[in-house]
Amino acid sequence: MKSLILCLVAGMTTGMGNGSVFGATLMCFLGRGKFEDWGGWGMDAYDPTTFTGFIDWAMIIFGIAFYIILHMAVLKHGQLEQANQG
Repeated sequence: MKSLILCLVAGMTTGMGNGSVFGATLMCFLGRGKFEDWGGWGMDAYDPTTFTGFIDWAMIIFGIAFYIILHMAVLKHGQLEQANQG
């Protein structure tokens, strides 16, 4: 259970940070677009047809992916450690 919480916090933080860098890179290469297409507040910020919504979803997906990768690595490490001790 401790590894689940640790992986969730570390994986989501790292993944969402990488997702925001991905979004900044897209903005640098593609441009921001019209102000009306930028996004909004509240639930409008999660509309994937706007730039902010796309980046928010990218951050969430990157966070979940990093959590899964990190959790699988920690579980595999635990299995290898158990095999070496026994």
